[in-house]
Order: sequence, then structure tokens, then C-alpha cells
Amino acid sequence: MPQSAIDTLSPVTGLDVTLSHGVLSLTIDRPDSLNSLTIPVITGLADAMERAATDPEVKVVRLGGAGRGFCSGAGIGADDMSDGGGVSPDEIILEINRLVRAIVAVPRPVVAIVQGPAAGVGVSIALACDVVLASDAAFFMLAFTKIGLMPDGGASALIAAAVGRIRAMRMALLAERLPAADALAAGLVTAVYPAAEFDAEVDKVIDRLLAGPAVAFAKTKQAINAATLTELDATLEREFEGQSRLLVSHDFLEGATAFQQRRAPNFTDR
Repeated sequence: MPQSAIDTLSPVTGLDVTLSHGVLSLTIDRPDSLNSLTIPVITGLADAMERAATDPEVKVVRLGGAGRGFCSGAGIGADDMSDGGGVSPDEIILEINRLVRAIVAVPRPVVAIVQGPAAGVGVSIALACDVVLASDAAFFMLAFTKIGLMPDGGASALIAAAVGRIRAMRMALLAERLPAADALAAGLVTAVYPAAEFDAEVDKVIDRLLAGPAVAFAKTKQAINAATLTELDATLEREFEGQSRLLVSHDFLEGATAFQQRRAPNFTDR
């Protein structure tokens, strides 16, 4: 039996990759930080998604996080970025953008398994997926403005495409937690299940997708994304330009410091 392209991926600390019975399971395995993203993990996810796009062994992609959270976004502390090898903030954004593009481009259904908090670019990654399943213990939060940044990872387009401009503005500007039930009502997620039943319900959805028509799924995904995400590439470019400037601002330094010190930031618009 020929080797799957997934089998040739290099192991990444903090990322669990398995392919079994047609399901490619990608699990961010950094539960102590609610699965904050390191550079190797971002790259590993993007590489796996790109391989999945051409691997006939992959029928469904399952993207989740270990422990009680989905993903708390890109880490801003030394521990989170210590594996980056001197990678610049601009390169981090570009790698996240590669991941988001790869998720959208996979011709197989990509299912986000959100059992707990999804914050920052973790929201962007979840919403780039085709099916978003949430536990009733989950919530979504765009926390960027709390530290002097703007949403990235395509969030400007992905959230607006799902819930409309006003709700997207509320999430981005006010940085409020959106509980799973409210996210469902707003059209941000596919389904919400009780935490005690979550794993079993997820398995039912995965099995249903596995039994479905792969070619029809691919054409359907391509058509819907083409109709609703026409601005994704332009959005990623605008976010990159804006975030690049914000990442070297005084307000971001103050916001990141205040976050780590657990105090309110004092923004000075510099």
C-alpha cells in the first residue's frame, strides 16, 4: 500500500497528527496554555492542510485542541514564541495566512472541534473551517483590540461572511466573549451540543461526512467559498499591512505588558 503524504510530515512538538480510516486528525496539543500557537505548530498545521489537499487517503479533516480549549490564539509571551527561531512578527502573520488559505483550499470537509475557548486567531482558524461544532462550554472572543492589535488570520472577512458587518464590528471592537449558544444564534457555528455528549455528537457528524460524496463535497465547498469569501485574499493583505504597523506600536507594547501583568492597559494612540 503506498505511503500517505501525511506520513512524510515531520513531527512537531505541540501538534498531534494522525490519519485513520479517512480522517486526518490535527490536534493542537498545548493544553497548559489553552493551545496557544507557536511558530512550529502554525507551520505544521499549514503543511498538513496542504498535504491533505492532494492526499486521496484523506476524506475528512478534524481540527481540534487538547484539554479544555480549542485555541487561545498566537502566544505573545516568551514561552509561546521561544520555538520561533528568531522569526519576525511579519513572518508569523504570513504563516498564519498560509494556514487559513490552506484550510479554505482543502477539497475535503474540514471540521473544527471547539470544546472550549477559541480566542484571537483561534477564532479565525475555526471559522476558516467548513463545519464548526461547539460544546455548550465553548466561547469565541476576538481579543486583539485589548492588546492594541487588530483581528487577523482573515477574521475581518470570515466573521463578516458568517454573521454580518454589525455583529463582526461588535466582536472586533468590544472584544466580548460570545458564548456558544449566541454564536449559534448568530450563524457563527454549525451546531452546539451539551459538553457531556459532545464527543459522541462530533463522531456522528464525522461519520456522516465520511459516508458522503467526496467529489460533490469538493465542488460544493469550492462554490460556496467562491461566492462568500471573494474578499479573503484582499482581507489577508489588508490585515497584514495593518497588523505589521500595530505590532511595532507603543500601544501594542503597553497592551501586551498589561495583559501579562493582569492590569488594564493605558493606551496613548502611539
